[in-house]
Amino acid sequence: MLSTPQVQKEIQRRRTFAIISHPDAGKTTLTEKLLYHGGVIHETGEVKGKQGTKAVTSDWMELERQKGISITSSVMTFDFDGLRVNLLDTPGHKDFSEDTYRVLMAVESACMLIDVAKGVEERTKKLYEVCRMRNIPIFTFVNKLDREGKDPLTLIDEVEKTLNMQCYPVTWPLGIGQRFRGIYNRLTKEIWIYDQRREEVEDYKVIPFEKGKDDAILYDYLDKESADQVLEELDLIEGALPPFDVNEFLNGTISPVTFGSAKQNFGVDTFLQFFTKYAPGPQPRPTKTGNEIDPLDQNFTGFVFKIQANMDKRHRDRIAFLRICSGKFERGMKVKHSRHSKELRLSYSSQFVAADKETVDEAYAGDIVGVGDTGNFAIGDCVYVSGNVQFEDIPKFAPELFGRLSVRDALKRQKMQEALKHLSEEGAIQLFIDPLVGMQDPIIGAVGELQFEVLLHRLQDEYNLEVKLNRLPFGVARWPRTEDGKAVTELKGGANMFRDLQDNPVVLVNQEWDLNWLKRENPTVEFHTSISRAR
Repeated sequence: MLSTPQVQKEIQRRRTFAIISHPDAGKTTLTEKLLYHGGVIHETGEVKGKQGTKAVTSDWMELERQKGISITSSVMTFDFDGLRVNLLDTPGHKDFSEDTYRVLMAVESACMLIDVAKGVEERTKKLYEVCRMRNIPIFTFVNKLDREGKDPLTLIDEVEKTLNMQCYPVTWPLGIGQRFRGIYNRLTKEIWIYDQRREEVEDYKVIPFEKGKDDAILYDYLDKESADQVLEELDLIEGALPPFDVNEFLNGTISPVTFGSAKQNFGVDTFLQFFTKYAPGPQPRPTKTGNEIDPLDQNFTGFVFKIQANMDKRHRDRIAFLRICSGKFERGMKVKHSRHSKELRLSYSSQFVAADKETVDEAYAGDIVGVGDTGNFAIGDCVYVSGNVQFEDIPKFAPELFGRLSVRDALKRQKMQEALKHLSEEGAIQLFIDPLVGMQDPIIGAVGELQFEVLLHRLQDEYNLEVKLNRLPFGVARWPRTEDGKAVTELKGGANMFRDLQDNPVVLVNQEWDLNWLKRENPTVEFHTSISRAR
């Protein structure tokens, strides 16, 4: 049964998207400017919080502010042009790619950010592949136009060839670097002129511009060389490209491209206006049984894609981030928990601007809601009011670095074990248990060095634990399975068999050569690089 017309109206005005990019392309800065245009914040910060400058809103973890990078994904909600926008700012660093993957399970579209000087970088390629795999429509924002970089035709050609994706320029830059004076909006037939030294964000000119008729206007604002180049480029693209086809965008055939400078806060509002016009609303979501859940369905459903502990260290809080897939959420409502097969009351709920949260009484399909968690939820858990709804699993991937922790004060050993369990439930690290030793001395798995650094920092900062990391020689983790997907508990060839927190058998070996040896010794066993988080 469908929701009431009022609920349907609220659902249809939801837009949920993620910003993805290589590190240092300006992702968090763009997030800040979008929040500014959404009226959520009234001054914007720089990512690297220098003395006297405001630190960015979306980087709430202390280590993020110190390093000037995003370590964990942030969820932010704001209104713009009659729509409720849920924006997820993701980590670009490869060591936190699993967090980004989980976020992309919860969105309908993505904005791919590209540095005008560096073009398509390695992490951008990987994240693009995930979007393609999940059929997520992609907007492209070319950033840092106020710095010297590649000319726009070269850049678009690079994107198309590297990613095998057709681009559709919505705006076009008027100069680059020190000569950057604005953008031309191809859809509205306007040029937006601004001064890089302007004091007010809104200080710019919007001038009607029709190519071929108003060419002389460009020479009033650009030097002759830049104006000549822009007109030549526009001749090429205007003659070669058909009108924008929204269906080609929604099915992933083309990516609309806008240009600007997030730091200068120019071109961001143009992107936001285009986004709100064409971004897809909540979509039907497949279940394990092969059915689809209509977002307009009256039955409330959702799934947990992220867990974050200690956003408020004073209260030792733990928040489960719930993507609502259908129906209406009401604070205090009773829901069924897919894994525990029991009823829970969602009495504590909030929405976010980074770490600043406010209580939310109602939310709708497409929204992200943080619900207070006392240990009931794990990543991938589903909730619903009626039926037995189970959405597709969220996998965890094999780590490549391993170690054990030791604490000087033996009395704090139990506290360390509890902290590690909390952080592993977030997905920040993975724990592997030796069946002979038990939970008291787990092996820690991480994707990259930075994860270990963050782990040690958080244990000190959030749990007041001074620990020492002892590295282990393992370099490969695999989950052994039979061809029909059943767990394999014993292997030939002298393998080190452990268990993950869901009690799945996992084998740890030093290098790929050892893994190949096990494959030869166990020809009927499949060694999986990822596994469902479901318990």
